[in-house]
Amino acid sequence: MRKIMLAAAAVLTISSAAFAQSTVIVTDPAPTGSVVLPGEVRTYVMEQNTPSVVYDGDIAVGAILPDTVEVHTVPDVDGYGYTVVNERRVIVEPKTHRVIQVLE
Repeated sequence: MRKIMLAAAAVLTISSAAFAQSTVIVTDPAPTGSVVLPGEVRTYVMEQNTPSVVYDGDIAVGAILPDTVEVHTVPDVDGYGYTVVNERRVIVEPKTHRVIQVLE
């Protein structure tokens, strides 16, 4: 009887270890208030050779860039524009110029 109990415990331990290895835990990778960009948007923006503009204001998520800052569109993806400000690539909402994300 003892051998059967040990064998059963061993099987349960092995199967639970195997189950734990196949378990996927999904968490929100973005802090509250930030946006997870489609990969093609980030890739496109990082590949562009866009000149940087100088801006004295704060470049942070939620900031509104002035209309004098030229915002470029991302082809085939609605809702995302970009610019380079103070040598930093910035994703913005094209209509409002609100900063969505600052790429590092």
